[in-house]
Amino acid sequence: MSYQQLLLYHNPVMLLECMDGLAIKDGGVYVDVTFGGGGHSREILSRLGPKGKLFAFDQDPDALENLIDDARFVLIPENFRFISRFLRFHRIKKADGVLADLGVSSHQFDEAERGFSIRFDGDLDMRMNQKSKVSAKEIINNYSEEKLAEILFLYGELRNSRNIAKTIVEQRAVAKIETSFQLKNVLQKYLPNAKEHKILAQIFQAIRIEVNEELDVLREFLAQIPSLLSSNGRLSVIAYHSLEDRLVKRFIRTGIFHGELEKDAFGNSNEPLQKVGKLIVPSQEEIKANNRARSAKLRIATLKQQRIKK
Repeated sequence: MSYQQLLLYHNPVMLLECMDGLAIKDGGVYVDVTFGGGGHSREILSRLGPKGKLFAFDQDPDALENLIDDARFVLIPENFRFISRFLRFHRIKKADGVLADLGVSSHQFDEAERGFSIRFDGDLDMRMNQKSKVSAKEIINNYSEEKLAEILFLYGELRNSRNIAKTIVEQRAVAKIETSFQLKNVLQKYLPNAKEHKILAQIFQAIRIEVNEELDVLREFLAQIPSLLSSNGRLSVIAYHSLEDRLVKRFIRTGIFHGELEKDAFGNSNEPLQKVGKLIVPSQEEIKANNRARSAKLRIATLKQQRIKK
């Protein structure tokens, strides 16, 4: 696949900022957990020396088309929630840098039959891993009204989630809802012209997160990072919506996902990570060139220095 074709597959967001965040060492071990079109991976390899190593994860079989022919590179066709397990299989216990570019690739959005996009009338699929049993069609047609309302509220942040769920259940009793446009037509009364795109995007986001267990995957991944990073290792994470970004921000700050951070009698806490620099967002120039970058937020972290000294 040519470089231009790779950019069409997925134009890497904040490429240089991610690389700077990783602070790549010549002979280091790095992990790109969202390989996709391979844009970030290729840049990492360009900065690695001959003894460096890059492992990449991607559960989407389409990503295999972008395989990089380089002895320093290994593509693992699995979900990155299993990062430590598969790295151990390759005899890797520590990494000098881990990169995660979360969300859906441009390629997945542009493939109508994958059902990710509201622009096309595709099959309601939305599976990042085509081997997964649960598709968007299963959720829309089989989930209870209560469960549908819950995921639309939690993952789509839709205040009228109960009404939307009720309408879906009523309409699927008349005829099965199988395509993107069928779902859109069923929910037309909730889609005023001025906000149609935004509300549909929230509905599709909620269903996609449920199909792929995206927030569970992110929590499991982040929880492994403190034991995976080397002493000065870096974590770079790009998030595209507030649900992801809040999880990443909270974990970097506290090391937990729920409750309050515990402190000892002297007020000291034991969070495993510390942030590196401030939140990074794309430049206006990048957003003009790549509209998908508009909502991206990059956070960088490393192991807390007190933790390293211990």
